[in-house]
Amino acid sequence: GENPRNPFQMRTTHGIDIRESPEKNIRNADLTLEDIPFADASFDYVTAFDFIEHIPRIIYTPQRRFPFVELMNEVWRVLKPNGIFLSHTPIFPYSIAFRDPTDVNFITNETFTMYFDDTFRYGSMYGFRGAFDVRDQIICHPHLLSFLQKTSIP
Repeated sequence: GENPRNPFQMRTTHGIDIRESPEKNIRNADLTLEDIPFADASFDYVTAFDFIEHIPRIIYTPQRRFPFVELMNEVWRVLKPNGIFLSHTPIFPYSIAFRDPTDVNFITNETFTMYFDDTFRYGSMYGFRGAFDVRDQIICHPHLLSFLQKTSIP
């Protein structure tokens, strides 16, 4: 969006949106189709507020792709070692997870802990190359607040 949130009180923030705004330090990228436009290990923190539910789990363009898994790879890539990913997203089974017609990725309290964690890593069968330690998840009705820490690949 136009005003990146800064829950970690960093001196500098960077944003990504479909609308570029250089004066606000926001770069243009469609993260369903494109990589995060920053170098490897650029950030201590990456945040996603009410965003990942808009990234499809699967698309055909013309070959099959898994944009949500690719996005999680990108988050892992741009985080520095031990960096933190903070996600705030509507959660199943609350109706808000289904209300917006542009929400196409339904998240549960098991999505990160089973698919993108450093134990089960079920996302690897879809191309996830990273690993996160799921430090905490809090259900803030009707959202899930997740704190994931980048770890080495087991």
